[in-house]
Amino acid sequence: MAVWQQVLALDAKFNAYRSPNNPQFRTLYIRRRSQLLREHAKVEKDGNSRKEYLHTRAQLLNSRYGSPAFSDQGSIKSRSFSLRSRNTEQSLESMAVGGDSRKYHHRRHMSTSSLKYLYEGPMKHVYDSITVVPTVAAEASRAMAGGKTLSENYAFTGMHHIFDQHSAAVTSVKFANDDKSRVACSSLDGTLSICQVIPPPATVICMLKGHKAGVTDFVWSLSNDVILSVSEDSTARLWDVAAGSCLRVIVDSVGAELLCCAFQPLNNNMFVTGNSRSQVTVMNMSTGKMYKGGSSKVTGRVNALTFDASGRILWAGDERGSVFSFMVDVATGKLTKTRRMTVCDGHPVTSLSARAWISREARDPCLLVNCCINCLSLYRITSDDGALQLKKTFPVKQRSAFVKSTFCPLMSFRQGACVISGSEDMCVYFFDVTKEAKPCVNKLLGHSAVVTDVAFNCDESLLASCDANGMVIIWKREGKQGNL
Repeated sequence: MAVWQQVLALDAKFNAYRSPNNPQFRTLYIRRRSQLLREHAKVEKDGNSRKEYLHTRAQLLNSRYGSPAFSDQGSIKSRSFSLRSRNTEQSLESMAVGGDSRKYHHRRHMSTSSLKYLYEGPMKHVYDSITVVPTVAAEASRAMAGGKTLSENYAFTGMHHIFDQHSAAVTSVKFANDDKSRVACSSLDGTLSICQVIPPPATVICMLKGHKAGVTDFVWSLSNDVILSVSEDSTARLWDVAAGSCLRVIVDSVGAELLCCAFQPLNNNMFVTGNSRSQVTVMNMSTGKMYKGGSSKVTGRVNALTFDASGRILWAGDERGSVFSFMVDVATGKLTKTRRMTVCDGHPVTSLSARAWISREARDPCLLVNCCINCLSLYRITSDDGALQLKKTFPVKQRSAFVKSTFCPLMSFRQGACVISGSEDMCVYFFDVTKEAKPCVNKLLGHSAVVTDVAFNCDESLLASCDANGMVIIWKREGKQGNL
């Protein structure tokens, strides 16, 4: 944990120099950095690897931004969450200056002027722009945030934009990773669209055409330069986002309809598809071929796939109501089936979403599951091989439609923890997983057909929802629209 704090502190020290003309990006960067470090700390086996990473990153940052980045700002320990061990502080300072201990002794004590510089200098607008919604226990943070409730935090003032470029149902909608402005959609009309929602006016940047049948699912690569899509035409396609062109067409090995896909989180050269013949397949993006040992069968059509944050566990949901877990060898692509859990026998699972932790009140790793039983289910992940235990259910209208759900992005000090789902009654539902009674904290009306998918952008200022009539609505959150 100490090394994790040191990594975040090092990034915070250089954050003001990362993009001097875009303070909001720096705020989002630190939030996302904190989230990733927490997730990876849970599965990290070798603590020395992070120490080596910290030392190397400190040298690279110092090389890129120069020693002036360290002048007058005090030591990194001012932002390392009050690490009190003198040895830890000395080690951290030594690493931060590339091993030069003389600089540590020169700045051993932080002066009042340097503390003032920290909060009134280059970092001031970063701290000022952070909106915190504190937990019950975080009294200091609660005073800063004004005691906002979860309902207030997810109050929406209306629609930012409505897209209707698709002529058939939109099957999936996703914002680009760590991006608040670009959103993509897939449709049963055989196309995908990439849209720019900020700054206004919102526009369709390009249409990706090439599939011969409906596009059932897609996913952005981690760097947002590639989109992977799968279709009822039995092909997966890799698209160059910048050029709007198809890079590669990969035909399913058994000629079955492809229904879902996912990139391996730590290695985007590896992706997984699920098809209509109960097959889960691990593929190599560069070669377009299946990995040896990278295929396995489930009991029905594979409707949904998701990885855990480490990329070592994969879950697959099928049409017969089962969720299977697999261990994935990140190096070889080998797939090993480990667990099977039945949500409801004979009722299709339509969506899976994993999260290492939801909030300070809900710290367990969880899996969010849509199943055609008129409810949204939240499962606790109880073992390293993907075993699940039901934690809570929420009422959602879903008997036959392919409806999806998602976790809200993680924001510091939020009170409560929220999940969002589409539904067959044409509404978007928000549920607080920490509330025992009346967990629904918001309900959005505006669609005229089944709401099939929902997605937040990275700073939660906008929510996208899509429906079976081909409409996509971009909703703006109260208190955030001024930043659009």
